[in-house]
Amino acid sequence: MLLVYTSSWWALVLRGIFAIAFGVLAFLWPQITLTALVFLWGAYALVDGAFAMAAGVKSYGENKRWWLLLIEGILGVIAGVLAFVIPGITALVLLMLIAAWAIVTGSFEIAAAVQLRKHITGEWLLALAGVASIIFGVLLFLNPGAGALAVVWLIGAYAIVFGCLLIALGLRLHGMVKSADRMTPRAV
Repeated sequence: MLLVYTSSWWALVLRGIFAIAFGVLAFLWPQITLTALVFLWGAYALVDGAFAMAAGVKSYGENKRWWLLLIEGILGVIAGVLAFVIPGITALVLLMLIAAWAIVTGSFEIAAAVQLRKHITGEWLLALAGVASIIFGVLLFLNPGAGALAVVWLIGAYAIVFGCLLIALGLRLHGMVKSADRMTPRAV
């Protein structure tokens, strides 16, 4: 494995450069980045819907509930088309889904903490995590634009950190190759 990485150290550096460039662009053009993510999800929904429809049609006669897969597929294709036709609303719906998920998850975390207090100490940490989830969900419902921007910025920050780490690894491997070359005796 080391041989694979050392012989292609430059590919790691290039991947890192592209990751950093993506991260910087996410910060400079958050709306374009969000739209690109919505389109990517839309493409996924289209493909997933098409495969679900195909599976539903293929299982016709073999399974009594074949139509459930067909409906799932149709809804997936519709969702994918809507993502391309009206990406702004798709982004808003996805954020609302994340907000609802955070609120429901937070509620369950608080309920679990109440149950755990009978068995362990420190359950307040889970309750606090639940409260944080609920606050995050409510804030996302109240200001979805800021939530979308935060998601894009998190992705951008991750890409920059990831890119820096890949570049550092690539340069370190390049240094290993150079030092190994200096240590190898040359044939005369």
